[in-house]
Amino acid sequence: MGVEIKIEKPRPKRIGAHSHIRGLGLDEKGKALPVADGLVGQLEAREAAGIVVNMIKEGRIAGRGILLVGPPGTGKTAIAIAIARELGEDTPFVAMSGSEIYSSEKKKTEILMEAMRRALGVRLREKRLVYEGVVQELKIRRARHPMVPYMTVPKEARITLATKDEELTLTVGEEITHQLLELGVRRGDLIWIDAETGRVYRVGKVKGVEKARYYDIETHKVVEMPRGPVKKEKEIVRTFTLHDLDVYVASQRALISFFTIGVEREIPPEVRKEVDDMVKKWIDEKKAEIIPGVLFIDDAHMLDIEAYSFLSRAMESDLSPIIILATNRGIAKIRGTDIESPHGIPLDLLDRLLIIPTRPYKPEEIREIIKIRAEEENIKLSDEALEELVRIGAETSLRYAVQLMEPARIIASVNGREQVSVEDIRRVAKIFIDTSRSVKYLKEFEEKFMK
Repeated sequence: MGVEIKIEKPRPKRIGAHSHIRGLGLDEKGKALPVADGLVGQLEAREAAGIVVNMIKEGRIAGRGILLVGPPGTGKTAIAIAIARELGEDTPFVAMSGSEIYSSEKKKTEILMEAMRRALGVRLREKRLVYEGVVQELKIRRARHPMVPYMTVPKEARITLATKDEELTLTVGEEITHQLLELGVRRGDLIWIDAETGRVYRVGKVKGVEKARYYDIETHKVVEMPRGPVKKEKEIVRTFTLHDLDVYVASQRALISFFTIGVEREIPPEVRKEVDDMVKKWIDEKKAEIIPGVLFIDDAHMLDIEAYSFLSRAMESDLSPIIILATNRGIAKIRGTDIESPHGIPLDLLDRLLIIPTRPYKPEEIREIIKIRAEEENIKLSDEALEELVRIGAETSLRYAVQLMEPARIIASVNGREQVSVEDIRRVAKIFIDTSRSVKYLKEFEEKFMK
């Protein structure tokens, strides 16, 4: 009897607009390379951003923020993300739009405060007594369920942990046994158990353990067998955001579940003060350190005068993330007033900002960006299709040109081709119009539209 094997197609992977960015693409002297780390062009803006990164690392940006200004589609968001990448993987990065502060459930300043505290990390180091070793043997003892006699439930476990220097057998209770089963712990796994809380952590797989089962492709990383005793003091490093700590302390105060403190409830000021005092105490005791993250506010011109006043005061705080604003506005009214100002931002706040301008891309830079996006999205372009996209990007906008690639790939695929041709590009450019043609269309049929 034959066995039918069903092969599922891989699920499509969602690709973000800036998933290709790995850094600012600078050399050792801080000079921007024409094409590097997923960025193209904007050499002066990238070099300025590199100086900002050095200021942040040296702790010399207190009381200041960054403002990225330039026409739409000139890489402002990309540079903000690149700054976060340069600061390291542990650096919190919170992105929001200026319009997100307007809510019927929370005050504007509360939304900004939450965003700022999400962008501040706390790396906590503490010594814990743990049992760490490779699982040599694991036996689970089961008992009948008290309510359902024909079912058995795990009651306790006998586990043998080993290092290169010692072997120790432990008997653990029901709670730890459940954790071992939930984590799928097997022979050959390196784990450690917190002696005080009973929490179990699975580190990885150790090769060469007798009777352990191994596979050609392992889902867990392969690690070395540890040395020393099984029972030891271990330095545990955990990273939280200040907002995580705010929520935890607030939930403890209210005697309710951690998950009920969320978007519908504001954190009281006294809770934040308690958290700040607690974190400062940890820092004084050398148990923790602050990781200043990045709060990126796009469309900053959508903020109002109250929000700008809050940000000005927040920049002077000891616990403040790096605030990066971005806008594509020229001279505009400050929201909430009748006053006009550069970029729609009050002059007193502009004085606190290091302003980095971005400029429209040149055709050769557009070509390189389209190549990078095509590779990232796994789209094969013919040389003629690439040049057509460069022409469209130069005449209309880079964003419009990039947006045409995926529809063109769909048309090529429907016609049985893997490579996108120039005819595919022209076809999608005809049925998906750009902004200028949209304006022309509105003027042509203005009388037929609802007013």
